[in-house]
Amino acid sequence: MTRIAFLHTGAVVIPPVAELAGRLIPEVQTVNYLDDRIVADLADAERAASVGERLEDLVRAAQSAGADAVMLTCSSISGFAADLGAAVGIPVLRIDEAMADQAVAAGPRIAVIATLPTTLGPTTALIAERAALAAADPEILSEVVEGAFAAVASGDRATHDALVAAAIERLAAQADVVVLAQASMASAAAAVHVDVPVLTSLEPGITRLRDALAAR
Repeated sequence: MTRIAFLHTGAVVIPPVAELAGRLIPEVQTVNYLDDRIVADLADAERAASVGERLEDLVRAAQSAGADAVMLTCSSISGFAADLGAAVGIPVLRIDEAMADQAVAAGPRIAVIATLPTTLGPTTALIAERAALAAADPEILSEVVEGAFAAVASGDRATHDALVAAAIERLAAQADVVVLAQASMASAAAAVHVDVPVLTSLEPGITRLRDALAAR
């Protein structure tokens, strides 16, 4: 049986990923790996250099456990995917790649919203990368929603969602599509009604994974 390992930087993402994987790729065996200090350490000058090695250790652990491929579920680490795959020798996929492609296809004005600067940079870089492959040159607007991460980290999901929803509504007026850089922000989009698509990474990413597995 095919085994896919999901590599997470936050425990909050594990249940929705498990639900989607169970629904979209029920024939695949999945396993989860978590390092919930990576995002914080990327912002720490003394610890940031350790992240690549730690990710490689996790990918090697997944390989040892029989994983045929690894999917990174956090946009903050998606830039490591190519090097990790080359180092370990199994495919390392980015859950946010399909979302980036959808954003590029949606129009020339793309708004990216994050609650952490360590996620905003990699997400905008990924969109620029995918745009170049599509011979597109979009205008990318970006914003870190101040206070939202602190709210959700303290257990105040309602405040987080209200702050993110306000940012979605504000930037949607200036863009053809809004991209939520973190999967944990998806709950904020549920109550927002705007005239442009609001994209999150999980379902497009796992749908692309399903299609890639079917094509093997």
